Amino acid sequence: MPAMTNAAPTILSTVSSQFIDDWLAALRTLCSDAQMASLMKRAGLVADYRNPCGRVTLDQIVRLYQLAAIETGDEMMGLWSRPIRPRALQHLLTSVREATSLPSVLFRFSTFWNLLLDDYQFDLTDTDTSLVLTLKEQGNAQVQRFGHMLILKLAHGLLSWVAGHEVPVKGVEFAFDRPAFDQDYAIIFPAPLLFGRPETSISFDPRVLGPVEARSTSDLDRFLQNAPRDWIFTSSREHTRALRVRTYLSQTNWDRATLTKAARAMNMTPRTLSRRLDAEGTSFQAIKDALRRDMAIRDLQTGRKSIDAIALDVGFSSSANFHRAFKRWTGSTPSSYHATRA
Repeated sequence: MPAMTNAAPTILSTVSSQFIDDWLAALRTLCSDAQMASLMKRAGLVADYRNPCGRVTLDQIVRLYQLAAIETGDEMMGLWSRPIRPRALQHLLTSVREATSLPSVLFRFSTFWNLLLDDYQFDLTDTDTSLVLTLKEQGNAQVQRFGHMLILKLAHGLLSWVAGHEVPVKGVEFAFDRPAFDQDYAIIFPAPLLFGRPETSISFDPRVLGPVEARSTSDLDRFLQNAPRDWIFTSSREHTRALRVRTYLSQTNWDRATLTKAARAMNMTPRTLSRRLDAEGTSFQAIKDALRRDMAIRDLQTGRKSIDAIALDVGFSSSANFHRAFKRWTGSTPSSYHATRA
């Protein structure tokens, strides 16, 4: 695992603090209290992250991953029963970049992890219409939600890296119950999601995969230097309506944007867009509020603007209204959030 880098920021988005609870629990088994406190501080996380309404930025997750992988000597940071020693990811990339087809990438991926994991094994099913990578429990392994998410996203990230573009995901299933923060998974996987399934899996349509793209040693080094920035967070906005609406809002005069205008931009009626967002468990207003929340969190963290200025920027006529909305969104006041995360 390489040293930290100053890569460009990820897309403007946050996830629930609960999303990383499993990961932090695993890290605590590898770190002393002092080490854990130091890791969290350097990653920009704070003691009150347990607030169920709290938000964590994707850049904070990247920083914690890069720091923890080095300090623990485990590139999966306690998420699996056996430590994944340093340079494992480098060897994995060296293997998959020699693949002659995208299904072969997943075959090499599964073979690699089946040599390292004790508690789970991968099974790859390849048919004319579906390519499914399934994580199969060995014995009575504990389901680690963050670990299951991370290793599936690594498979997707490597497949996309070799393809030269973000490969569409057909569907994702998780062998754990739907959590209260299920919308966070939609940020990571732009695809239909199912919870409470017998096994964890990710599927692709082989008919749309396309050819492999040659990857140089410098490409490999860049992927490692940026890990996990280049693979854990999706850049695609085509697979879910919610992500397409969010992108539309972020690229237009969002404070004046309406459902009708968004629907027109997507060549559909407002009723159809509303119905499709509802099927994804969200709404136009919820997407708009989430964007406002994440814009506010970004500006609070940088500390370059006053709270009053941020309130105006995200569309509030008064600081009092902004304070109430921010408390509803995050469980914290803007001032306390700014004070602890700046």
